[in-house]
Amino acid sequence: MTGDFTWGGEGLDLGAYLARIGMEGPVRPDLATLRAVHRAHVAAFPFENLEILLGRPILLDVKALQDKMVAQRRGGYCYEQNLLFAAVLERIGFSFTGIGARIRMGSEKLRPVTHMALKVEAAGEQWLCDVGFGGEGLLEPLPFRDGAQARQGGWTFGIEREPADVQVLRSLHPEGWFDLYAFGPEERVPADYAVMNHYISTHPHSPFVSRVVVQQTEPGIRRSLVGSMLVTARPDGQEEQREVRAAELVRLLAQEFRIELGETDAAVLGRVQSSGT
Repeated sequence: MTGDFTWGGEGLDLGAYLARIGMEGPVRPDLATLRAVHRAHVAAFPFENLEILLGRPILLDVKALQDKMVAQRRGGYCYEQNLLFAAVLERIGFSFTGIGARIRMGSEKLRPVTHMALKVEAAGEQWLCDVGFGGEGLLEPLPFRDGAQARQGGWTFGIEREPADVQVLRSLHPEGWFDLYAFGPEERVPADYAVMNHYISTHPHSPFVSRVVVQQTEPGIRRSLVGSMLVTARPDGQEEQREVRAAELVRLLAQEFRIELGETDAAVLGRVQSSGT
């Protein structure tokens, strides 16, 4: 990564981004900044797939990401979130690489590589950074080493190595460890994510093309809207679930996830939600 702006950092309005996530003061390529920016990004941007349901393509260039997520104060899904974050890290001066992961979510089924995360260097160590996983995602960087564990906002995460040089990000549930995703040593570049993004945003088997998916993790609480079901979860395993009527969707997005839609988009999304329930 160094100096050639592989990740679009030269086109980033860093000041606008920092204002959007509520950070003040200087930023430097050090661990304190990495932790602070990661934590603030997760708090500011919801995970969401609404553009797909609104019939618009998912654009991954830095200008489009800034227009949507910073200027329009929207969220995004993994490629949008982590590519914007990568441009920020590049602009600040961090050294990092992209990685690709196979989603598990507790399943042993072998899925394709469709998730994006980052391996970042800071304080003489490598860190797993992922601001775009959604409901069960990291709040802060996690040491990129076998057996690493950290408690973040009430949630506990760990990395475990498996055969064939595979590492797994896990979350500690009340009943035990839960595999989130697995990744190998291969480095990924923006072109890889463009291909993944096309599949995930258009293929009929993708979980994001036919239903609303909006999620946010905060210290002590996770909110997840998938289809018409809103789930609120806490670190001790307590969950609350309720059905969301199509007529209340737009209001709920604003109240629970801070996503404000214009009248046209609200009408389109309401029709999509009504047809799917």
